[in-house]
Amino acid sequence: MELKNLIFILVFLFAFGFFFFNIRRIFKYILLGEKENRFDKPLSRIVNVLKIAFGQSKILRDPIAGPVHFLIFWGFVLFLFAVLESIIQGFYSAFSLEFLGIIFSLITITQDFFGLLVIIAVVAAFLRRFIFKVDRLKVGLKGSMDASFILAMILGVVFSMYGQNVASLLQRNLILHEGELRPVSIFLATNFFIDTSFNTQIWYEIFWWIHILLIFTFLNFLPYSKHFHVFSSIPNVYFAKIGFKKFTLKKINLEDENVSQYGAADIEHLSWKQLLDGFSCTECGRCSDVCPAANSGKKLSPRKVIVDIRKRTEEKAPLLLSNKQNEELISNSLVHNYVTDDELWACTTCGACVYECPVTIEHIDSIVDMRRNLVLMESSFPNELNAVFKNLETNFTPWSFNPQDRANWAEGMNIKTLAEDQNCEYLFWVGCAGSFDARYQKVTKAIAKLMQIANIEFRILGVEEKCNGDTARRLGNEYLAQMMMQENVEILNKYQVKKIVTGCPHCYNSLKNEYPQFGGNFEVFHHTELFEKLKKEKRILLSNNEKNSKMTFHDSCYLGRYNEIYDSPRNLLKSVNGIELVEMDRNKDKGFCCGAGGGRMFLEEIEGRRINEIRTEEALKTNSNIIASACPFCMTMLSDGVKTFEKTEDVEVKDIAEILLENTIIN
Repeated sequence: MELKNLIFILVFLFAFGFFFFNIRRIFKYILLGEKENRFDKPLSRIVNVLKIAFGQSKILRDPIAGPVHFLIFWGFVLFLFAVLESIIQGFYSAFSLEFLGIIFSLITITQDFFGLLVIIAVVAAFLRRFIFKVDRLKVGLKGSMDASFILAMILGVVFSMYGQNVASLLQRNLILHEGELRPVSIFLATNFFIDTSFNTQIWYEIFWWIHILLIFTFLNFLPYSKHFHVFSSIPNVYFAKIGFKKFTLKKINLEDENVSQYGAADIEHLSWKQLLDGFSCTECGRCSDVCPAANSGKKLSPRKVIVDIRKRTEEKAPLLLSNKQNEELISNSLVHNYVTDDELWACTTCGACVYECPVTIEHIDSIVDMRRNLVLMESSFPNELNAVFKNLETNFTPWSFNPQDRANWAEGMNIKTLAEDQNCEYLFWVGCAGSFDARYQKVTKAIAKLMQIANIEFRILGVEEKCNGDTARRLGNEYLAQMMMQENVEILNKYQVKKIVTGCPHCYNSLKNEYPQFGGNFEVFHHTELFEKLKKEKRILLSNNEKNSKMTFHDSCYLGRYNEIYDSPRNLLKSVNGIELVEMDRNKDKGFCCGAGGGRMFLEEIEGRRINEIRTEEALKTNSNIIASACPFCMTMLSDGVKTFEKTEDVEVKDIAEILLENTIIN
């Protein structure tokens, strides 16, 4: 064994010993979080990892930064073979991957070409961060230094790899091993290192040691860097919520008398997955870049919330694990001292942050858990919510309407309740807005009339229907939400309801994705899904209307991102004769929130610009004379926006059901 090998073994043991010490430390921090089962559906989770982590599907949504990161990621994956070869050479100098044959050929040529691509990608990353100064990449001095160091390390690893290759080739007079393909390295050796009088063996050893030391330094810097996501992102993607459940809030067991804390005031009240989210954030800013609150000048930054969770964990976890006392640090809390109340109440729960995050961080879960603490533990919430919570508790609706008037909209329409007749195919879940809001009652009637035209047997609950619980739940009042959800499930199960149709995406999402937590398992349809089906079956026939209308469609967050229903509304609009559908710049899964979700419908916007005005402005830029929507909240916010811009004479806001009814042949 050579002296080089002995020195390497000592360096190797120190580097990996220190690395595993830090990994163990962070692992113990994460385990301080509450238990949560994220080990179900392993096959679906593996598919998620292949698609999101390795396929970089979310990263590639950004046409500029996506390819840059993709090249850096896969360049590093390919370089792992070179790293592995170099590390083994530290134990046995003559080792080579040459024995792999054609695989060795693939490894060498891809490494050679990807090295160039990685250099280009790193230079592009430097330019975006420090020359073009992309807004979402502004993370302060510490964050910028962190990013610069990592990028410089990546360049160093690539340059030292080329240095090794060139020195090795010159040693062999540019003769390649069997199966070795290194066109870039040969080009460098023949064009920039013509003078071979220097000792190529010494230079090879210098580059080899630079390569190894840079890798070990990089390895041990990561646990202290925001780039720890290099290790944590794949587990974070694996443990992410699956499918449509990605936005479903966890249920609090309110009947457990041993529970002393509802919601999260500090890190120990968050789940281990939420703490892992904190250590997986790379501070790329994609979440804040699409956040309607951040875009409109509110204090909320989803990135900051997640980074604050990590900072607080790094501050408090060592004290909890060692039982040390530090009154100043212990007396602080995640809520108030790190994340302010204003930040939490600014969230519309639109899901854009979660949808864009390349490592599947679940921002909304943490925000709502902190809201739960404010409401259930501290009784601290905006004054406007006093009336909302009181109305929900007494009237089962956010507004002060008499619950006995819930079915008044149906007078004269010959619509039966389930109490009168259970013989039906669908329950029409009307919702609070559909029952009481004068404007949206017109939409409710349009939905009912279309179902009657199609000879659909449907019933309503009438006075037995209560608010679905979405508003209370997103506002953090889990107690009130569960009360209504459980009572609704009891009623629905009593009537043995199987299929439900609703015009409200918030009702739709709760009934479909959250009611199963309370024993309510139903087949739920949004009215656009049902009407598309009925139209295909020719149970709804459209007239040859000659009136031409230019129209744009606004995607509801709870219909779109939450449940991925984008095509049904558009297909219906496109099928109407004389309608020209024009998309807004931000549409479908990149659609911009109206500002009403997460209970924001009932809160004033006193900071920054109004979110609904931003979205309405985008709609007006299409020069459409109709703004189509498929959500009562969106309709209200867009209508208010049209009034603000004084365009009520030129632009109408209509639900798809109204547009469809206007163009339907009635026999």
